[in-house]
Amino acid sequence: MAIMITDACINCGACEPECPNHAIYEGGAEWKYSDGTGLRGIMTPLAGGSEIDADGLMEPKSMDVYFIVHDKCTECVGFHDEPQCAAVCPVDCCVDDPEYRESKEDLLKKKEFMHL
Repeated sequence: MAIMITDACINCGACEPECPNHAIYEGGAEWKYSDGTGLRGIMTPLAGGSEIDADGLMEPKSMDVYFIVHDKCTECVGFHDEPQCAAVCPVDCCVDDPEYRESKEDLLKKKEFMHL
């Protein structure tokens, strides 16, 4: 599964630099699939869907608090033993997202896909 940031977030920003996939953004920030990854140009996300420009700006997932882009979150699998955002969060608002379930194998595939 992916990690999500709850509304209990105090916007301290501790989580953002810890993410090896650059999947965490400040509330209101536009984001790109290419940020912090090897993805470039036209691509199809592993989760499926239509082709997108990895370098194109995407709409913020939240306007008020930090957010995690599920398509980029690997729960730090392949990098660390535990999700680093949750490890550093002072208010424990980085939690498992029950709507995004992925196996360890799928998370490793996502990591390899993003970091060519």
